[in-house]
Amino acid sequence: MAGLQARLNRSLQVRLSVWLSVVLVATALAAGVVSFASAFKEANELQDDQLRQVAALIDDHDLPVRRPEPALVAQNTDPESRVIVQMLGASAQARGDDPAALDLPGDLPDGLHTVTVGADSWRLLVRPLPSGRRLVVGQQTAARDEIARDSAIRTVMPLVALIPVLVILIGVMVRRMLRPVTQLAAEADHRSEHDLSPLSDDHVPREIRPFIASINRLLARVAQSVETQRRFVADAAHELRSPLTALSLQAENLASVDLPPPAQTRLATLRQGLVRASSLLDQLLTLARTQAAPLAATTTPPCIALQPIVRRALEEMLPLAEARRIDLGMEQADPAAVPATEVDLTVLLRNLLDNAIRYTPEGGRVDVRVVAAATSVTIEVADNGPGIPAAEQARIFDPFYRVLGNEAQGSGLGLSIVKSIVTRLGGEIAVHSGDAEAVVGTLLRVVLPGGLEQPAIPVA
Repeated sequence: MAGLQARLNRSLQVRLSVWLSVVLVATALAAGVVSFASAFKEANELQDDQLRQVAALIDDHDLPVRRPEPALVAQNTDPESRVIVQMLGASAQARGDDPAALDLPGDLPDGLHTVTVGADSWRLLVRPLPSGRRLVVGQQTAARDEIARDSAIRTVMPLVALIPVLVILIGVMVRRMLRPVTQLAAEADHRSEHDLSPLSDDHVPREIRPFIASINRLLARVAQSVETQRRFVADAAHELRSPLTALSLQAENLASVDLPPPAQTRLATLRQGLVRASSLLDQLLTLARTQAAPLAATTTPPCIALQPIVRRALEEMLPLAEARRIDLGMEQADPAAVPATEVDLTVLLRNLLDNAIRYTPEGGRVDVRVVAAATSVTIEVADNGPGIPAAEQARIFDPFYRVLGNEAQGSGLGLSIVKSIVTRLGGEIAVHSGDAEAVVGTLLRVVLPGGLEQPAIPVA
């Protein structure tokens, strides 16, 4: 009962179905009771008319009222077909269709009466004859009521049988009428967190449109706030680049001066901090640019070959890998083509490789695989590092998030940039660490729309 009450409170569809079904069943029961009573009354009135017809037949044709043969009486044992016909008189000796005449009072008035004779109830019609005698035609009330009940039940049964069918139809109709709302909810649920475009109110009931308009106004305000935040980050990073560049130049000039060893040590630390700050600004600008780009472009970019971009990304990251004595290489390279820009793919691969190299211990290994299928291209970057705890795997794509206990230098923006690019290109990204997919270390898998690279057709 508690579960049904909870569903009633949560689901408009269930509430509509239940209440409409309750109203339908109550109305049908009331109609059934009225129909039963009406059919019962009409059946009794029909049997009264039959009594009148029997009396009129005897009166019109002056038929004699005699005692029937005992054999015929024995055959006629069905109480529903037993009709008593006798003369009403002081002696009550005249016999009708029943071998034993009813003991009726002689002053019984003309017309229809319900009389109890002995232990049985009878419905009697008393009619005077031209001869001055009075004719009695009767039938047992129990038999008449049974006939009337059967007739009434046959009248009500189609209505009763129709109730479950109507309840099912109500549920189907309510579900069908609320399908646009369900589809709207599914559309909003499957949206990316970066998609703040208005919800469509096409094929939506008029009563739901004000609610959709309110949601769209809220989405517009959120989009404006997010855009303001992105613009602030981009402007701040751009404005900070100039003083950082000036500081870097001053540090370079200062490095050419003959300084004492303690000053040179502090200068080296300062230069490393400036390099990290410049790298962070570049990552911030890249993140702002990738998040500000439209999620669904009006025109699909042409497919470009992925192999050359992967090769250049490996060449760019090779010095960093060699500095950490990390074995960086390509394990599988299918000829693949992806509908994207070269800049997006370059940034995506560079950040994937940079993240894997920085978080892999010295002397480790980083492998790259490109697998092309009919309608998709999979890029995998696997390392044999310490891995990522299961509780933190869902957060590694958040901006500035870094796994606790790891001393690798980084801004925490690389995978956020990768996630933004993958989402905008209509792909998916997943992380596997400490499971059968990764085996050892961490495996980042990116699946993008695309396929096998088509060979160029030579011109004749």
